[in-house]
Amino acid sequence: MTRTILAAFLACGAFAPCECSATPSEEVIARGEALTIAGDCASCHTADPAKPFGGGKRIDTPFGAVYSPNLTPDRGTGIGGWSDDDFLRALRTGVGPDGEHYYPAFPYPSFTKLIRDDILAIRAYLATLAPVSNEAPPPELRWPLNYRVLMRVWDYLFFTPGINQPDQGKPAEWNRGRYLVEGLGHCGACHTPKNAFGADRRDQAFGGGMVQGMFAPRLDGAPRSGLKSWSVGDIVEYLQSGRNGHSHAGPLMSEVVVNSTSKMADADVRAIAVYLKSLPPGAPEPEVTPPAPAQMSDGERIYRSACIACHELDGSGAPRIYPPLPGNANLQSANPASTLRIMLDGAQTVTTPRAPNSGSMPSYPKLSNQEIADVATYIRNSWGNAAPAVTADEVAKARQAK
Repeated sequence: MTRTILAAFLACGAFAPCECSATPSEEVIARGEALTIAGDCASCHTADPAKPFGGGKRIDTPFGAVYSPNLTPDRGTGIGGWSDDDFLRALRTGVGPDGEHYYPAFPYPSFTKLIRDDILAIRAYLATLAPVSNEAPPPELRWPLNYRVLMRVWDYLFFTPGINQPDQGKPAEWNRGRYLVEGLGHCGACHTPKNAFGADRRDQAFGGGMVQGMFAPRLDGAPRSGLKSWSVGDIVEYLQSGRNGHSHAGPLMSEVVVNSTSKMADADVRAIAVYLKSLPPGAPEPEVTPPAPAQMSDGERIYRSACIACHELDGSGAPRIYPPLPGNANLQSANPASTLRIMLDGAQTVTTPRAPNSGSMPSYPKLSNQEIADVATYIRNSWGNAAPAVTADEVAKARQAK
């Protein structure tokens, strides 16, 4: 169990034998491990579970694929030959030791907010890992984005370096939560919509975004599709177990829960919840025109035949086993991508030490595009829910994106 990363620690502690004669203390290494978990570094930098942090994991983006680098202390293919300044510059500015600019699939626009001591504690922990010799494949990006020199222009237009400055008018817990959400946890990388160049739409922070064919829902206080109906305790439970009385973590968020938030210290998870709960509603939710009665009737018929065994006739389900549908924020997102993906692929409830019981939803690939659209529209607009109707064309695109 990692220690809380709210704990104070001694300065200096960076592992850089060529620069400092001091070996990092156990406290600094433990702090670095906790920070690495909070940053969910293992999820992106582990392709082979037998080689943790060895890199090589494929990360698909709207512009093509990139592969995560090796974070182990291997001197040939990892970061074993890096100096402290090399590591600092990589996280703070997105520039490698050789001057090569990283693509923002590596969330340096968020990591730039981290303080120096935290960055060096992460480095101290990574230096304790078993070295793995693994050279990541080159990016597979569309022309002209395969030329890294263009990232200089991207950084000039969209990247603002600088650490997160505490708000003196807010409690320490709120500031800690903001630091974790906006910086180390890089939540906006998924939950903030992007412009045509893959940069955050800063005026829509935490307003939800597309990630690998799924829609990462809003984290602001939007009434239907945000966190307005969730309490601080609800958010804490969700991050620690992957489920609560309102919803369950989807396929992508489940990975974050298992590898990161379920392993974080209670105080840090609560700080995240306090900060998220403080976010006001951002962009207004779209006005919803009631779906056509025929589509609702067709959707209800399919729901009664395929869904009520788990979700009940009234959509109440079995909270924390089968998620309830009334008031479900994910279900009412303006973009139905995640709902469609789950219907087409099925889903497995994540298991954690706090919630070891499992549940699953079967896939329904044999339903036609129109049938999927109808039942999705029905559950998004029943029991007080309201969301735009789903079309057969949207379902067809979701099938093709699989």
